[in-house]
Amino acid sequence: MGHFYEKCLRPMLFRLDTEHAHELAVDALALLGRLPPVCRGLEALNGAPQARPIECFGLKFPNRVGLAAGFDKNARAWPAAAAMGFGHVEIGTVTMLRQPGNDRPRLFRFPKQEAVINRMGFNNDGAEAVAARLIKQAKLGPRRIPLGINLGKSKVASLDQAVSDYLGSFTRLADHADYLVLNVSSPNTPDLRKLQDEERLRALLAAVSAANTARAQIAGKQRKPLLLKIAPDLTYNQIETVLEVIEEFALDGVIATNTTLARPEPFSGVGQAGGLSGAPLRLRSTQIVNFIARATGGKLPIIAVGGIMDSAGAAEKLDAGASLVQLYTGLIYRGPFFAAELSRDLHDRK
Repeated sequence: MGHFYEKCLRPMLFRLDTEHAHELAVDALALLGRLPPVCRGLEALNGAPQARPIECFGLKFPNRVGLAAGFDKNARAWPAAAAMGFGHVEIGTVTMLRQPGNDRPRLFRFPKQEAVINRMGFNNDGAEAVAARLIKQAKLGPRRIPLGINLGKSKVASLDQAVSDYLGSFTRLADHADYLVLNVSSPNTPDLRKLQDEERLRALLAAVSAANTARAQIAGKQRKPLLLKIAPDLTYNQIETVLEVIEEFALDGVIATNTTLARPEPFSGVGQAGGLSGAPLRLRSTQIVNFIARATGGKLPIIAVGGIMDSAGAAEKLDAGASLVQLYTGLIYRGPFFAAELSRDLHDRK
């Protein structure tokens, strides 16, 4: 199926504007997700569960391959993710307030390098609308795979307002997630990455962690696993500081990494602003995964994302210390059943 996609379908899609092609893919999966019997049939064909589920931050995953945040920003397509072979899915990034994102064009392919540059800017319907959509989707039946919700800062919220902005999203969406991610690492929202600085990060994690505990105590529910998504452009000293704050507030895991602002060759002359993803990010992402695994003695669960374009790339991340992997750009170049291919290739890993 992957060969057919790359030879026949991909050339047609690549004639379209990049964001338009993405919207068509989301529309198609949203339609599929409204057909549960068809999804179950495809899941039977594409699913490649481990001999036993992977247990990570208190959840069970049927395989190690997830759909990264950024693909399904508005919780429209995720009900079809298991049918495509995914073992978990992360929607978003969702912000407290609805926002259109940056001006178009804002998504660019680089086929020769199997890369993408995006400056989407957290375009999404806002936390309340996404929560309402998830409530309606619950009528389709029980979830087949864990659902993560990735939270970001609204563009109009200042850094001083960031904590209350994240708390607003958390309050509206926590009940609908199996785990939540605080995204402080996108390069496409002004000043967002400053939330990775120690003082601001401590304030954010303190507030959201307290809200998570209070929610559990008041409602008699379990705490939601809470993860942090970091940038690949941090220095190792900065990552050590981030890990200390993560440990201080007992977060459940880390996602490494987001897109990069670096412009390695042959991108040094490319005049597009935004985050670079795909094959050029592979090595740096793996290095950071390995650094985190060694710095934490393997005790902090890591979801690895960045440059996974084949089974070797996924295995590399797991060997570096990740428990799970996620895809996005790889789907653009390898097609909709890439996750199923990877999960089959990785199914016998312990």
